[in-house]
Amino acid sequence: MNQAETKGIILFRKDHKEKDMLVKIFTESSGKLMFYVKGAHRKNNPLTPAILPYTQATYIGKLNSEGLSFLNSAKYIHPFTHIQEDIFAAGYATYIMNLADAAIEDKVYDPHLYTFLYQALEMLDQGIDGQILTNIFEVQILQRFGITINWRECAVCGRTQGKFDFSSKYNGILCQQHWDRDFHRYHADPRAVHFIRLFSHISYDKIHSIELKDETKNAIRQTIDQLYEEYVGLNLKSKKFIDQMHRWGDVLKSK
Repeated sequence: MNQAETKGIILFRKDHKEKDMLVKIFTESSGKLMFYVKGAHRKNNPLTPAILPYTQATYIGKLNSEGLSFLNSAKYIHPFTHIQEDIFAAGYATYIMNLADAAIEDKVYDPHLYTFLYQALEMLDQGIDGQILTNIFEVQILQRFGITINWRECAVCGRTQGKFDFSSKYNGILCQQHWDRDFHRYHADPRAVHFIRLFSHISYDKIHSIELKDETKNAIRQTIDQLYEEYVGLNLKSKKFIDQMHRWGDVLKSK
C-alpha cells in the first residue's frame, strides 16, 4: 500500500452503499485502478469536483497492486466542460473511454494509451469533430486488442497509390488490380479505405485540417463497424448510443 500521486482520467463511477462510491480512474503511473471513495455523496466533500465524469486531475492516495485503492485528495482538476455539457460530445467520450477500458487489463502500465486517450478527450472538448476523433481512436487502438492490420500497402504487390479495399483473407488492403484475389473482400467505399489508412497513423494534432462530407463519414463508420464486428466483437452500450445519435442527427438535418 503506497501513498502516491498520479495524473488520472475518470473512466466511470458507481454508487457503493449509501454514501460511498467506487470510481475507476485510468492513471498515468499505474494503469486503470478502482478507487474506494468514502463519503462521496457527503455534502461539500472536497473530492466531488475531481470525481465528476469527464474529468482529469492529479490524484493523491494509496495505490494498491491488489484490491481497491483509496483517494485522499486531488489537485490540478481539469473538467472537460464542453463534454460535460454536450450530449453528443459526451456520447463519443464515453465510447472512447469504454474502448480504452476494454483494450487493456486493469493495473497495466500504459502511458502511451493514457496520453492517446487524453488527447482524444481534449480535442473533443475543444469541439473538434467527434466522429473523426472516434474513428481515429478506433483504428489505432486495434493493436491493443492484439490485431495488426496492413494498411500501408497492397498485400499482394505492395502498391501504395490508387483505390483499395480491405481483405480479411490477407489481413490488409488490396489494390484495385488485385480485388479478384478475394471475392469476400469488404467491397468498401474506396474513399472510406483511404481515410482509414490515414487514420491508422495520423496524430491528433494533425487533424484540424480534415473536413469530410457526411456521405464519406458514414462510409468510414460502416467499414470500421464491420472491422470491429469481425475482429473485436465488443458489444458496448455506448456504441449503440452513438449509433442512435447519428439517427437523431439525420432527423434534425432533414428538418
